[in-house]
Amino acid sequence: MSFSVIASLVVAAVVAYALLKRTKVDSGMPLPPGPKRLPLIGNLLDMPTDGADWVTYRKWSQQYNSDVIYLNVAGQSIVILNSWDAVNDLIEKRSNLYSSRPIRTMVNGLMGWDCIFAFMPYGERWRQQRKMFYQEFTPTAALRYNTQESVATAVLLNRLLDTPDDWVQHLRLQAGEVVMSVAYGISVKDEKDMFLDVIEKALAGLNIAARPGAFLVDILPILKYVPSWMPGAGFKRMAEEWREATKQMVDLPYQAAKDGIASGTATPSYTSYLLEGLDPKADNTEAETMIKQTAGAIYSAGADTSVAVLRSFVLAMVWYPEVQKKAQAELDAVLGKGHLPEFSDEASLPYCNALVKEVFRWRPATPIAIPRETDTEDVYQGMRIPASTVIINNAWAILHDERNFPEPEVFKPERFLKDGKLNPDVMDPTEVGSFGFGRRVCPGRFLAMNSVWITVTSMLAAMNITQAVDESGAIIEPTGEMTGGMVQ
Repeated sequence: MSFSVIASLVVAAVVAYALLKRTKVDSGMPLPPGPKRLPLIGNLLDMPTDGADWVTYRKWSQQYNSDVIYLNVAGQSIVILNSWDAVNDLIEKRSNLYSSRPIRTMVNGLMGWDCIFAFMPYGERWRQQRKMFYQEFTPTAALRYNTQESVATAVLLNRLLDTPDDWVQHLRLQAGEVVMSVAYGISVKDEKDMFLDVIEKALAGLNIAARPGAFLVDILPILKYVPSWMPGAGFKRMAEEWREATKQMVDLPYQAAKDGIASGTATPSYTSYLLEGLDPKADNTEAETMIKQTAGAIYSAGADTSVAVLRSFVLAMVWYPEVQKKAQAELDAVLGKGHLPEFSDEASLPYCNALVKEVFRWRPATPIAIPRETDTEDVYQGMRIPASTVIINNAWAILHDERNFPEPEVFKPERFLKDGKLNPDVMDPTEVGSFGFGRRVCPGRFLAMNSVWITVTSMLAAMNITQAVDESGAIIEPTGEMTGGMVQ
């Protein structure tokens, strides 16, 4: 069979599939407003390609005067929620309808991320894994890992003082050290660590593929049957490479942790706590699989996002030196010059605490939360949301809503303070947007917040953060440009 015949058959199959999806019967109620749809392909050509999806989504919200926007991409319904009111009404209050995940053909099927509960559809398997994960990272349980976080931060400070130009690399290494120690009890010595290498490769693929609309196969799943040798099927070859990295990310460090436990050399970790709690006389095959897969979720959920938050912190300190000075003055007054903060100092540092909240708000690490999917048809404010609709929560729009955060583009910790104390009446970004929503809120958020807090306050106590200079001594102004991946 010639290539032209094969290509024609593939195109015909794609068209037939899109038409089939597009001919679903509806209830007659109006859909939410959105860009005009073209025949067959709908809003396919409207999907953002500049990387700043969240900005485009908010512009549509303003253009159509609606917090809820509707798209249809080749038969797939998509609803974008651009305000806290809409997210609260649907994702929080109707969580029984909005807690599932769409089966992403690229991420789940081709790359193998369906073993990580953050990407699983809502169901018993997801509930079991989330429960296992959460019980080890409650606010109290997360305190067990404060020592690892403090040690890694002290090492980070030394690296930053020695080679400040490599600050991004140092932040990534620190995040890797914390997460590998917490998840597996593995000590990471440098950026060439074998485990970090394979995990970073898996996460690099995820960051590309998880962005809505990144690959056409997510819109037209039938494309997964296209042979990898065909022109235009490069996504299949990429997926095969990323799938192997995902498998190694889950398997290799877990096996190393088990070997350490068996030899008596393991340090306490998420994996060791759970494995040591198993009944040695029972068949633990299923339980061990859950432990392995949930441990794999720790790095994927924590490392990249922590680095993104800390990069935003550094940018803010460069752009807003007066904020840096205020935070340093508070640290000096409370701790005394030359002393590093400890977790027990947190309650005495309201300005620093407000600064950390503002970092989470100003440049959210995940401006677009991982998409949801509706289980059944729903109606919101007289608008129909079809069953099996992909729901995109625009966390960036929520955290930059002028109704809740005046002058949202300005980095201003004072917005969270009143009379020198944290103001409980101001929306807390760590509870609204920064870590997801509803039943899918990140269960490891307390660990992440602790790690960011000790890192931010320690850096402020130990050093000044200023613009870099080039070889001629000229100041290099950072662009502050946000990337287009799932994590910034």
